[in-house]
Amino acid sequence: MIKYLPLAKFTMTSRHQNEIAERIASHLKALRKSRSLSLDKTAQLTGVSKAMLGQIERGESSPTIATLWKIATGLSASFSSFITPSVGATPHSKQVEENRFSNDPNMDVKTLFPYDALTQFEVFSLVLKNRHEQHSTAHQIGVTERIHVTKGCLSVLQNGEWTSLKEGEQCVLNADQAHGYKDEVGETHFIAVIHYPNGTETVA
Repeated sequence: MIKYLPLAKFTMTSRHQNEIAERIASHLKALRKSRSLSLDKTAQLTGVSKAMLGQIERGESSPTIATLWKIATGLSASFSSFITPSVGATPHSKQVEENRFSNDPNMDVKTLFPYDALTQFEVFSLVLKNRHEQHSTAHQIGVTERIHVTKGCLSVLQNGEWTSLKEGEQCVLNADQAHGYKDEVGETHFIAVIHYPNGTETVA
């Protein structure tokens, strides 16, 4: 007997991942053009190779979450600006979109509130699965992440040391240095409130 549900689920996920890749490509290209940056210069700023940046812009490659953070940091942009729809979006929208990155199957990201230039905050709901360990390079100077665990147990890496947070616990992470997260129980949910005290670059 043919089972159609898994195929439909795969197709929807693939379509959504393609939409995310298209948003990233479009915003990266727009940021470069607004600042008159060549791919060579962008590679220097972000630490991502010219070849990879070109593939991302052409939609031939989808970056990992860690790579997208490097791009956002190098261009002084917010993470959410690359993955959040801009057309028709309003500050009062009730729709929350889950972003699945094809190269990060054990980490899901939902943008609860995209970056707001007035508050300089963006808010994400994140899920780590299968005891996944996620590492990130330093973000822009002064950037902090306020982490609150809503389910499971999360270990946070800061200053070379891991700290364990249980459900209901929280911490403030200095994200302008290398840091990381680790799911300790098989599936962990947490909220990340990211603050950019120096603001971010936007597309003119």
